Amino acid sequence: MATSQISLVFQSFRPKTLSAAVVPVVVGSVASFTLFREFNPLVFWCCLLGALFIQIGTNLANDAADFVKGADGDDRKGPLRLSQSKAFKASTVMGMATFFFALALLVGIPLVQIGGPILAVLGLISVALGYAYTSGPYPLAYNGLGDFFVVAFFGVIAVMTTVYLHSGFWTPEGLVLGLQVGFLSATLIAINNLRDIFEDKKIGKRTMAVRLGVKGARWKIAIYFYLPYFLCTYWLIPHYGHAAVLPFFALFVSIPVVNKIFATEPSPEYNKFLAQASLHTFVFCLLLMIGLYIA
Repeated sequence: MATSQISLVFQSFRPKTLSAAVVPVVVGSVASFTLFREFNPLVFWCCLLGALFIQIGTNLANDAADFVKGADGDDRKGPLRLSQSKAFKASTVMGMATFFFALALLVGIPLVQIGGPILAVLGLISVALGYAYTSGPYPLAYNGLGDFFVVAFFGVIAVMTTVYLHSGFWTPEGLVLGLQVGFLSATLIAINNLRDIFEDKKIGKRTMAVRLGVKGARWKIAIYFYLPYFLCTYWLIPHYGHAAVLPFFALFVSIPVVNKIFATEPSPEYNKFLAQASLHTFVFCLLLMIGLYIA
């Protein structure tokens, strides 16, 4: 494989979005140690690899399905996709997605042994929805359900499951953390969909951005950015005040990004906003974890 092809394959993993897989595992692990003084290295690494493999598999399946359905044409505003580049057939890219989904199931075996049948069910559902995000008879992204998928599976379920695997407990703290992480991750898909709103509308891809229009999509992005700050009020419960306050320093990152989105028409400029939103997720969650740890 030529160097240029290797670079294309790596870019098809969408490294800027992989924070959506890493952050919930790290946050859930820190929360488990903070709340219960429980941390299992095997759980951490299996959860982390499993989440990364599912994210990469979903991205590749999305790459192949969008190309086949005509969503990735010559007028695409985002980075060049693997199928779109014609370096690989869409069927080959879908095969790569299947490979990463299989890896996710493989690293999930120790987690099933620790967490029981419920982990097997959650793992299979996660892989199935990774395919269904843009493939199958009712693709989630084409019917306005992509945001829900991200909040639920890369937020609530990912964080709560990580806490449970470390500690053996399902906790309300895990739910709140999961919602915070989920909404932060949803900013990425929301910005991506607003960038592509006009192209998606042409081919009948009914994302939330298409359904809401440019103005509504901008307000939805702002809500996704700022809801995690509102949820910080939960951490005002005794002993966790630092976790309620420290994340607000991330406003220095979020406010400029939101302002730029409101001031800029959907265009390739939004690729920069995606990177900035990913940075915001990292900064917010880092401050939140520090706040929990020093409580």
